[in-house]
Amino acid sequence: MPDDDYFMTQARAEAEKALAADEIPIGAVVVFENQIIGRGYNQTERLRDVTAHAEMLALTAAANYLGNKYLADCTLYVTIEPCVMCAGASYWAQLKAVVFGAEEPKVGFRRHGQLLHRRTQLRGGVQAAACAELMQQFFSMKRK
Repeated sequence: MPDDDYFMTQARAEAEKALAADEIPIGAVVVFENQIIGRGYNQTERLRDVTAHAEMLALTAAANYLGNKYLADCTLYVTIEPCVMCAGASYWAQLKAVVFGAEEPKVGFRRHGQLLHRRTQLRGGVQAAACAELMQQFFSMKRK
């Protein structure tokens, strides 16, 4: 049966798509009953939309798949700790769990307190080094 490591690998594959598109390399997948029902990667530049974060796109895809705005039995896997906007969307979706790879000390939602739904479980550090490496690679290329 797939586990956190498997689904984070899938989220990292989405982040690789963002990297290839010269977007900040964050990827996300939403899982329901061990099946990926939503995928997303950052597309803020391509779509010229500040809300086109990986998490937002994956949550929208999952809601469309289920035909329901509430994702109470779903888990969001994302390569980097979500920002406040994405944590807020996760709150309203009432996710079962949010699992992230690397911490985001500058703009991660945890700097602002508990923003997830009270029933949402939070797990971090899944493939943290590999997720952080994608971000470091992107910003290193931008500095050159």
